[in-house]
Amino acid sequence: MKQYVALFSKAILFYSILFYSILFYSILFYSILFYSILSYLCLCFALPRMPSVSPWSCTATCWSEPCTAPLCCALARWKMATGVLQKVSSEDSWFKSLFVRKVDPRKDAHSNLLTKNEESNLYKIQFHNVKPECLDAYNKLCEEVLPSIHADKYYPCELVGTWNTWYGEQDQAVHLWRYRGGYPALTEVMNKLRQNKEFTAYRKERGKMLLSRRNQLLLEFSFWNEPVPREGPNIYELRSYQLRPGTMIEWGNYWARAIGFRQHDREAVGGFFSQIGNLYMVHHLWAYKDLQSRENTRNGAWQQEGWHEVVYYTVPLIQHMDSRIMIPTKASPLQ
Repeated sequence: MKQYVALFSKAILFYSILFYSILFYSILFYSILFYSILSYLCLCFALPRMPSVSPWSCTATCWSEPCTAPLCCALARWKMATGVLQKVSSEDSWFKSLFVRKVDPRKDAHSNLLTKNEESNLYKIQFHNVKPECLDAYNKLCEEVLPSIHADKYYPCELVGTWNTWYGEQDQAVHLWRYRGGYPALTEVMNKLRQNKEFTAYRKERGKMLLSRRNQLLLEFSFWNEPVPREGPNIYELRSYQLRPGTMIEWGNYWARAIGFRQHDREAVGGFFSQIGNLYMVHHLWAYKDLQSRENTRNGAWQQEGWHEVVYYTVPLIQHMDSRIMIPTKASPLQ
């Protein structure tokens, strides 16, 4: 009798475990299926608008806390970037369409897709960290030499602007050059400057005043205006973004729409992305009358329909960012 009771108890235990296991995995399966369908419907029929009270709140949550809908978030960002949701081909299954993102193969370099095809301007940005006691002498030296190179048609280059950093890295000079004709023009200028005794003496004297220096070669975004000389007085903000590798096209898609929100006060000066130096680096150059004007202009952008969406979708593309407030020197065409 005891043997039958023991067998009966084991059978009850076995079937109980089996029942609850089936129940658990069934709930798990249908939960995943429901979540996938919900994310798909969220993408196809209703992209929720970010809360207007705090445009950063949703983005901050996604970065600081576990995201409650990562699939929906990822798909929604893709939809915003491309502008359309590609239809799933008939041979693909419905289940596959929930998880597989189709990307058209790129047959051209990112730089060719983002720049003005009819022009081939190359830019060089220089960052010079000057010894604090030498900043005035450095500025005077630059004012004597750089404008002469800019004005001489013998050199196919132009000085776009030259500044001292006011807020950001202190005792720093920033120079932006444009080479019309791309890399051949850059090579031509460098070869000619090697034969220029005045420039050679300038470099030697300048070297005594510097702590460090670095530069980057840049291309300009096709949707930004080309920087042109402007009258002052203005302050300039250089906002630099280190993007995640592979996101430059997505960044360009967003900002091609966003630049229209930032043109009302002619504050947009130029937009560039790196080719040599720190890669996946973007620089946006802005001009304002003063710091209060900058504050008013930036706050005004939030009142325009669509600007908060650009911020919401571009923040996840950034690894880190930096801002400099700069004052133009006397030699700068951008005043």
